[in-house]
Amino acid sequence: MKNIIRLLIAFIFAGLIFSGCGNGYESVKVGLLMHAFDNERWEKDHDYFISKVNELGGEVEVYNAKNDASKQLEQANKLLDAGIKVLVVIPVDQYVAGEIVKAAHEKGGKVISYDRLIRDCDLDYYVSTDNVEIGTLQARYLTAIKPKGKYALIGGAVTDNNSHELYLGQRNVLQPLVERGDIEIVLNVLLKEWDENEGYENTLELLEKNSDIDAIIAGNDEIARGVIRAIKEEGKQDGILVAGMDADLPNIQMIIKGEQTCTIFKPYEKMATAAADIAVKMARDQEFEKTYKTVSNGEKLVPAILYSGIIVNKENVHYTVIEEGYQKEEDVYN
Repeated sequence: MKNIIRLLIAFIFAGLIFSGCGNGYESVKVGLLMHAFDNERWEKDHDYFISKVNELGGEVEVYNAKNDASKQLEQANKLLDAGIKVLVVIPVDQYVAGEIVKAAHEKGGKVISYDRLIRDCDLDYYVSTDNVEIGTLQARYLTAIKPKGKYALIGGAVTDNNSHELYLGQRNVLQPLVERGDIEIVLNVLLKEWDENEGYENTLELLEKNSDIDAIIAGNDEIARGVIRAIKEEGKQDGILVAGMDADLPNIQMIIKGEQTCTIFKPYEKMATAAADIAVKMARDQEFEKTYKTVSNGEKLVPAILYSGIIVNKENVHYTVIEEGYQKEEDVYN
Protein backbone atom coordinates (compact mmCIF):
# COMPACT_ATOMS: atom_id res chain seq x y z
CA MET A 1 0.00 0.00 0.00
CA LYS A 2 2.87 2.35 0.92
CA ASN A 3 4.50 1.64 -2.45
CA ILE A 4 1.28 2.58 -4.27
CA ILE A 5 1.04 5.86 -2.31
CA ARG A 6 4.68 6.68 -3.08
CA LEU A 7 4.06 5.96 -6.77
CA LEU A 8 1.01 8.22 -6.84
CA ILE A 9 2.97 11.05 -5.18
CA ALA A 10 5.77 10.63 -7.74
CA PHE A 11 3.29 10.86 -10.64
CA ILE A 12 1.65 13.97 -9.16
CA PHE A 13 5.03 15.63 -8.60
CA ALA A 14 6.15 14.86 -12.14
CA GLY A 15 2.89 16.20 -13.51
CA LEU A 16 3.37 19.48 -11.63
CA ILE A 17 6.86 19.86 -13.05
CA PHE A 18 5.83 19.19 -16.64
CA SER A 19 2.64 21.27 -16.48
CA GLY A 20 4.81 24.32 -15.79
CA CYS A 21 7.19 23.68 -18.67
CA GLY A 22 5.09 23.92 -21.82
CA ASN A 23 3.87 20.35 -22.40
CA GLY A 24 6.91 18.78 -20.83
CA TYR A 25 9.49 20.99 -22.53
CA GLU A 26 12.04 23.14 -20.83
CA SER A 27 10.86 26.72 -20.33
CA VAL A 28 12.93 29.09 -22.47
CA LYS A 29 13.19 32.81 -23.08
CA VAL A 30 13.41 34.49 -26.47
CA GLY A 31 13.99 38.13 -27.27
CA LEU A 32 11.70 40.28 -29.40
CA LEU A 33 13.31 43.48 -30.66
CA MET A 34 10.63 45.83 -31.97
CA HIS A 35 11.71 48.70 -34.19
CA ALA A 36 8.83 50.78 -32.78
CA PHE A 37 5.10 50.72 -32.09
CA ASP A 38 4.43 53.37 -34.72
CA ASN A 39 1.55 51.61 -36.41
CA GLU A 40 -1.44 49.64 -35.15
CA ARG A 41 -0.32 46.46 -36.92
CA TRP A 42 2.83 46.18 -34.79
CA GLU A 43 0.78 45.93 -31.62
CA LYS A 44 -0.97 42.96 -33.16
CA ASP A 45 2.23 41.27 -34.37
CA HIS A 46 3.62 41.74 -30.85
CA ASP A 47 0.53 40.21 -29.21
CA TYR A 48 0.29 37.28 -31.63
CA PHE A 49 3.97 36.47 -31.12
CA ILE A 50 3.88 36.56 -27.32
CA SER A 51 0.67 34.53 -27.20
CA LYS A 52 2.20 31.74 -29.30
CA VAL A 53 5.48 31.67 -27.35
CA ASN A 54 3.53 31.45 -24.08
CA GLU A 55 1.38 28.68 -25.53
CA LEU A 56 4.57 26.75 -26.30
CA GLY A 57 5.79 27.16 -22.73
CA GLY A 58 8.24 29.98 -23.36
CA GLU A 59 8.64 33.58 -22.27
CA VAL A 60 9.41 36.73 -24.23
CA GLU A 61 11.61 39.69 -23.34
CA VAL A 62 10.50 42.69 -25.43
CA TYR A 63 12.42 45.85 -26.22
CA ASN A 64 11.24 48.86 -28.23
CA ALA A 65 13.99 50.75 -30.09
CA LYS A 66 11.71 53.68 -31.02
CA ASN A 67 13.25 53.73 -34.51
CA ASP A 68 16.79 54.18 -33.17
CA ALA A 69 19.17 51.67 -34.83
CA SER A 70 21.97 52.20 -32.29
CA LYS A 71 19.55 51.71 -29.42
CA GLN A 72 18.31 48.48 -30.98
CA LEU A 73 21.87 47.14 -31.10
CA GLU A 74 22.35 48.02 -27.42
CA GLN A 75 19.11 46.24 -26.56
CA ALA A 76 20.20 43.14 -28.49
CA ASN A 77 23.49 42.98 -26.58
CA LYS A 78 21.64 43.38 -23.29
CA LEU A 79 19.46 40.36 -24.09
CA LEU A 80 22.42 38.29 -25.28
CA ASP A 81 24.42 39.15 -22.17
CA ALA A 82 21.44 38.01 -20.07
CA GLY A 83 21.75 34.57 -21.68
CA ILE A 84 18.95 34.76 -24.25
CA LYS A 85 20.08 32.77 -27.29
CA VAL A 86 17.37 33.55 -29.87
CA LEU A 87 16.41 37.04 -30.99
CA VAL A 88 13.50 37.90 -33.26
CA VAL A 89 14.31 41.27 -34.79
CA ILE A 90 12.21 43.81 -36.67
CA PRO A 91 15.16 45.91 -37.78
CA VAL A 92 15.22 49.68 -37.63
CA ASP A 93 17.95 49.71 -40.28
CA GLN A 94 18.51 46.83 -42.69
CA TYR A 95 22.31 47.21 -42.55
CA VAL A 96 22.99 48.29 -38.95
CA ALA A 97 21.00 45.27 -37.74
CA GLY A 98 23.68 43.07 -39.30
CA GLU A 99 25.73 43.93 -36.20
CA ILE A 100 23.01 42.29 -34.10
CA VAL A 101 23.45 39.06 -36.07
CA LYS A 102 27.23 39.25 -35.66
CA ALA A 103 26.94 39.84 -31.91
CA ALA A 104 24.46 36.97 -31.52
CA HIS A 105 26.73 34.51 -33.31
CA GLU A 106 29.75 35.57 -31.25
CA LYS A 107 27.74 34.73 -28.12
CA GLY A 108 26.30 31.46 -29.43
CA GLY A 109 22.91 32.92 -30.36
CA LYS A 110 20.70 33.02 -33.45
CA VAL A 111 18.60 35.69 -35.14
CA ILE A 112 15.27 35.53 -36.96
CA SER A 113 14.54 38.60 -39.08
CA TYR A 114 10.81 39.36 -38.88
CA ASP A 115 8.89 41.12 -41.67
CA ARG A 116 11.95 43.18 -42.66
CA LEU A 117 15.09 41.55 -44.06
CA ILE A 118 18.44 42.16 -42.35
CA ARG A 119 21.02 42.51 -45.12
CA ASP A 120 24.69 41.64 -45.65
CA CYS A 121 25.13 39.23 -42.74
CA ASP A 122 24.97 35.55 -41.81
CA LEU A 123 21.25 35.72 -40.91
CA ASP A 124 19.71 32.50 -39.57
CA TYR A 125 16.06 32.79 -40.70
CA TYR A 126 13.58 35.20 -42.27
CA VAL A 127 9.78 35.31 -41.81
CA SER A 128 7.84 37.82 -43.89
CA THR A 129 5.61 38.29 -46.89
CA ASP A 130 6.63 38.32 -50.54
CA ASN A 131 6.98 42.08 -50.81
CA VAL A 132 7.77 42.08 -54.53
CA GLU A 133 4.46 40.29 -55.04
CA ILE A 134 2.70 42.87 -52.84
CA GLY A 135 4.10 45.75 -54.90
CA THR A 136 2.90 43.93 -57.99
CA LEU A 137 -0.60 43.59 -56.49
CA GLN A 138 -0.77 47.33 -55.72
CA ALA A 139 0.27 48.42 -59.21
CA ARG A 140 -1.76 45.78 -61.03
CA TYR A 141 -4.94 46.75 -59.17
CA LEU A 142 -4.63 50.47 -59.91
CA THR A 143 -3.57 50.02 -63.55
CA ALA A 144 -6.57 47.77 -64.13
CA ILE A 145 -8.74 50.76 -63.18
CA LYS A 146 -6.59 53.44 -64.82
CA PRO A 147 -4.29 51.94 -67.46
CA LYS A 148 -3.27 55.42 -68.62
CA GLY A 149 -2.29 58.58 -66.76
CA LYS A 150 0.13 60.15 -64.30
CA TYR A 151 1.31 57.95 -61.43
CA ALA A 152 3.25 58.80 -58.27
CA LEU A 153 5.18 56.31 -56.13
CA ILE A 154 5.68 57.35 -52.49
CA GLY A 155 7.53 54.47 -50.90
CA GLY A 156 8.48 53.59 -47.35
CA ALA A 157 11.66 54.08 -45.35
CA VAL A 158 14.82 54.02 -47.43
CA THR A 159 16.52 52.02 -44.63
CA ASP A 160 13.96 49.20 -44.94
CA ASN A 161 14.51 46.43 -47.51
CA ASN A 162 10.74 46.07 -47.89
CA SER A 163 10.55 49.54 -49.50
CA HIS A 164 12.92 48.48 -52.25
CA GLU A 165 11.12 45.19 -52.85
CA LEU A 166 7.72 46.89 -53.04
CA TYR A 167 9.15 49.33 -55.58
CA LEU A 168 10.52 46.46 -57.68
CA GLY A 169 7.09 44.82 -57.77
CA GLN A 170 5.41 48.10 -58.71
CA ARG A 171 7.88 48.78 -61.52
CA ASN A 172 7.48 45.26 -62.89
CA VAL A 173 3.90 46.24 -63.70
CA LEU A 174 4.36 49.90 -64.56
CA GLN A 175 7.49 49.80 -66.72
CA PRO A 176 5.89 48.22 -69.82
CA LEU A 177 3.13 50.85 -69.63
CA VAL A 178 5.71 53.61 -69.23
CA GLU A 179 7.60 52.37 -72.28
CA ARG A 180 4.37 52.23 -74.25
CA GLY A 181 3.65 55.85 -73.32
CA ASP A 182 0.44 55.05 -71.45
CA ILE A 183 1.75 55.96 -67.99
CA GLU A 184 4.05 58.75 -66.82
CA ILE A 185 5.67 58.45 -63.38
CA VAL A 186 5.78 62.02 -62.09
CA LEU A 187 7.11 61.24 -58.60
CA ASN A 188 9.25 58.36 -57.38
CA VAL A 189 10.56 58.75 -53.84
CA LEU A 190 11.48 56.73 -50.75
CA LEU A 191 10.97 58.44 -47.40
CA LYS A 192 13.15 58.71 -44.31
CA GLU A 193 10.57 56.78 -42.30
CA TRP A 194 7.18 55.12 -42.75
CA ASP A 195 5.61 58.41 -41.78
CA GLU A 196 2.21 60.00 -42.40
CA ASN A 197 3.58 63.55 -42.35
CA GLU A 198 6.23 62.72 -44.95
CA GLY A 199 3.50 61.25 -47.14
CA TYR A 200 1.45 64.40 -46.66
CA GLU A 201 4.29 66.80 -47.46
CA ASN A 202 5.40 64.93 -50.58
CA THR A 203 1.83 64.73 -51.89
CA LEU A 204 1.16 68.40 -51.19
CA GLU A 205 4.26 69.38 -53.16
CA LEU A 206 3.30 66.95 -55.94
CA LEU A 207 -0.22 68.37 -56.30
CA GLU A 208 1.01 71.94 -56.33
CA LYS A 209 3.14 71.08 -59.38
CA ASN A 210 0.68 68.73 -61.12
CA SER A 211 -3.02 69.38 -61.42
CA ASP A 212 -3.94 66.09 -63.06
CA ILE A 213 -2.53 63.19 -60.99
CA ASP A 214 -4.35 59.92 -61.64
CA ALA A 215 -2.93 57.50 -59.06
CA ILE A 216 -0.62 57.37 -56.03
CA ILE A 217 0.88 54.14 -54.70
CA ALA A 218 1.86 54.62 -51.06
CA GLY A 219 4.31 52.33 -49.28
CA ASN A 220 1.87 51.61 -46.47
CA ASP A 221 -1.39 52.82 -44.96
CA GLU A 222 0.26 55.33 -42.64
CA ILE A 223 1.81 57.07 -45.64
CA ALA A 224 -1.51 56.72 -47.49
CA ARG A 225 -3.25 58.63 -44.68
CA GLY A 226 -0.89 61.54 -45.29
CA VAL A 227 -1.48 61.26 -49.04
CA ILE A 228 -5.25 61.39 -48.59
CA ARG A 229 -5.02 64.33 -46.17
CA ALA A 230 -3.12 66.33 -48.80
CA ILE A 231 -5.55 65.29 -51.55
CA LYS A 232 -8.49 66.53 -49.44
CA GLU A 233 -6.78 69.83 -48.64
CA GLU A 234 -6.17 70.44 -52.33
CA GLY A 235 -9.76 69.47 -53.21
CA LYS A 236 -8.61 66.64 -55.48
CA GLN A 237 -10.42 63.74 -53.83
CA ASP A 238 -12.48 62.99 -56.91
CA GLY A 239 -10.57 60.72 -59.25
CA ILE A 240 -7.15 60.09 -57.69
CA LEU A 241 -6.62 56.41 -56.94
CA VAL A 242 -4.67 55.60 -53.76
CA ALA A 243 -3.17 52.24 -52.80
CA GLY A 244 -1.66 51.40 -49.41
CA MET A 245 -0.59 48.39 -47.35
CA ASP A 246 -1.28 46.98 -43.85
CA ALA A 247 -5.10 47.12 -43.60
CA ASP A 248 -5.06 49.69 -40.77
CA LEU A 249 -8.49 50.46 -39.34
CA PRO A 250 -8.58 54.17 -40.39
CA ASN A 251 -7.66 53.16 -43.93
CA ILE A 252 -10.27 50.42 -44.09
CA GLN A 253 -12.81 53.06 -43.07
CA MET A 254 -11.48 55.37 -45.82
CA ILE A 255 -11.87 52.54 -48.33
CA ILE A 256 -15.50 52.13 -47.25
CA LYS A 257 -16.01 55.90 -47.76
CA GLY A 258 -14.32 55.81 -51.16
CA GLU A 259 -11.33 57.94 -50.15
CA GLN A 260 -8.77 55.15 -50.57
CA THR A 261 -8.91 52.64 -53.41
CA CYS A 262 -7.28 49.59 -51.85
CA THR A 263 -4.83 48.27 -49.28
CA ILE A 264 -2.98 45.01 -48.76
CA PHE A 265 -3.79 42.66 -45.89
CA LYS A 266 -0.80 40.62 -44.75
CA PRO A 267 -1.47 37.49 -42.63
CA TYR A 268 0.11 38.88 -39.46
CA GLU A 269 -1.11 36.14 -37.13
CA LYS A 270 0.36 33.41 -39.37
CA MET A 271 3.64 35.32 -39.66
CA ALA A 272 3.97 35.94 -35.93
CA THR A 273 2.96 32.39 -35.05
CA ALA A 274 5.53 30.92 -37.45
CA ALA A 275 8.27 33.15 -36.07
CA ALA A 276 7.34 32.22 -32.49
CA ASP A 277 7.33 28.51 -33.25
CA ILE A 278 10.76 28.63 -34.90
CA ALA A 279 12.21 30.85 -32.15
CA VAL A 280 11.12 28.50 -29.34
CA LYS A 281 12.39 25.43 -31.18
CA MET A 282 15.71 27.13 -31.90
CA ALA A 283 16.01 28.02 -28.21
CA ARG A 284 15.41 24.37 -27.29
CA ASP A 285 17.77 23.07 -29.99
CA GLN A 286 14.86 21.20 -31.55
CA GLU A 287 14.18 20.60 -35.20
CA PHE A 288 12.08 23.32 -36.81
CA GLU A 289 10.53 23.80 -40.23
CA LYS A 290 13.10 23.40 -42.97
CA THR A 291 12.09 25.46 -45.94
CA TYR A 292 13.28 25.11 -49.51
CA LYS A 293 12.55 28.80 -50.09
CA THR A 294 15.46 31.16 -49.65
CA VAL A 295 16.00 34.91 -49.97
CA SER A 296 19.33 36.54 -50.77
CA ASN A 297 20.32 39.20 -48.24
CA GLY A 298 23.48 40.13 -50.12
CA GLU A 299 25.71 37.70 -48.23
CA LYS A 300 23.86 34.38 -48.22
CA LEU A 301 20.67 32.63 -49.22
CA VAL A 302 18.62 32.88 -46.03
CA PRO A 303 16.01 30.17 -45.26
CA ALA A 304 12.67 31.94 -45.41
CA ILE A 305 8.94 31.60 -44.93
CA LEU A 306 7.13 34.08 -47.17
CA TYR A 307 3.36 34.56 -47.09
CA SER A 308 1.19 36.21 -49.73
CA GLY A 309 -0.74 39.43 -49.28
CA ILE A 310 -4.38 39.99 -50.27
CA ILE A 311 -5.91 43.04 -51.97
CA VAL A 312 -8.61 44.65 -49.83
CA ASN A 313 -11.15 46.90 -51.53
CA LYS A 314 -14.62 48.20 -50.79
CA GLU A 315 -16.26 45.05 -52.12
CA ASN A 316 -14.29 42.44 -50.17
CA VAL A 317 -13.63 44.10 -46.79
CA HIS A 318 -15.98 41.69 -45.03
CA TYR A 319 -14.49 38.58 -46.63
CA THR A 320 -10.90 39.56 -45.87
CA VAL A 321 -9.96 41.55 -42.78
CA ILE A 322 -13.28 41.03 -40.94
CA GLU A 323 -13.66 37.29 -41.50
CA GLU A 324 -9.96 36.82 -40.70
CA GLY A 325 -10.63 38.50 -37.35
CA TYR A 326 -8.11 41.26 -37.99
CA GLN A 327 -10.68 44.06 -37.81
CA LYS A 328 -14.08 44.08 -36.12
CA GLU A 329 -17.15 44.78 -38.24
CA GLU A 330 -18.55 47.29 -35.73
CA ASP A 331 -15.26 49.22 -35.84
CA VAL A 332 -15.01 49.19 -39.62
CA TYR A 333 -18.52 50.53 -40.15
CA ASN A 334 -18.56 52.92 -37.17
